[in-house]
Amino acid sequence: MKKRTAGNVHTAFVEEAKAHQRLLLYAKKAEEEGLPQIAHLFRAVAAAEGIHSRRHFTLLEAVADTQTNLEHAFQSETTVNKVHYPKMIKEAEEDGEETAATIFSQARDVESFHANLYKHALNHLIAQRSTEYYVCSVCGYVADGKPPETCPVCGTSKDRFQKVE
Repeated sequence: MKKRTAGNVHTAFVEEAKAHQRLLLYAKKAEEEGLPQIAHLFRAVAAAEGIHSRRHFTLLEAVADTQTNLEHAFQSETTVNKVHYPKMIKEAEEDGEETAATIFSQARDVESFHANLYKHALNHLIAQRSTEYYVCSVCGYVADGKPPETCPVCGTSKDRFQKVE
């Protein structure tokens, strides 16, 4: 793919992925306000935006075999954890943006747990061990097996974890 088109595909992917998430948040708010039909509309359009983002993504990156995908996911989490988030944290602190620095710090910490989950999965790929996963709805920490009493990253309680189906 030529550089200009690749840049446009990347921009389209980012914008569609953002729209998908934005619309899901809008749907949640509409539900809270007692507007279920509007929430339903937001979720429907979010689903379409998700399709768009996935189509753009497949133009940018190949989805390979599971072992390769796990290796790529591990490497990506490690890079974000060790390179990108430290820079973002430093800059947010320099700008006096403590809330952003806290969110970046928690995301950085969660990314290291994600990398460990991927590494563990790579080591046990053949065994195909069955487990349950629970995600902290505050910071995104993923618990393997059962949710902890408190999140090791943000300290929220066990009841804020959602089981991944």
